[in-house]
Amino acid sequence: MRRTLVALLALAPVLLAAAPASAAGPVATASGAGWEPAPPTPPSDYAAGERCDFPVHGEPVVDEVVQRVLETHPDGSPKRVAYKGDLVVRVTNTDTGAAYDADASGTAVVDYRTDGSQFWSVLGPVLANFRENGGDLPRGLYILDGLYTLDIDATGYKDLTMLHGTHDNICDRIG
Repeated sequence: MRRTLVALLALAPVLLAAAPASAAGPVATASGAGWEPAPPTPPSDYAAGERCDFPVHGEPVVDEVVQRVLETHPDGSPKRVAYKGDLVVRVTNTDTGAAYDADASGTAVVDYRTDGSQFWSVLGPVLANFRENGGDLPRGLYILDGLYTLDIDATGYKDLTMLHGTHDNICDRIG
């Protein structure tokens, strides 16, 4: 309980600065002055055995994510970026056609490190994929929901610290 409280107090200023789009009012569009459209979420494909036991395709059906650069590295590249907005990704079992619309509309602040690693502080749902031996969750495509951090090293290994929340493997829903 104390760890959760300490984490909530530490993350609150960062996450409140990136409140959900519905609570933030109009989006500012001036470069650097406010929220700007984030790069579009690309479609993704995984062969059988990479994330699920069957081949899967992910395609955004709603992508209204915006970003705000909070801090830059000395070379001007983003160091800390806040993301928010609606994102729904349709994940399809391409063998059977079974599909699930995954709500990944969480709010996140991502620290981009110079070695290529990332540290995510998240409130709400995000879609995350885990390869075999690629993190502290088994291989799969997950909706992570709640209050948590995700530390991704330069090799892509994901260390999830779930302070309060759930993880739902979409492979189980469409398998």
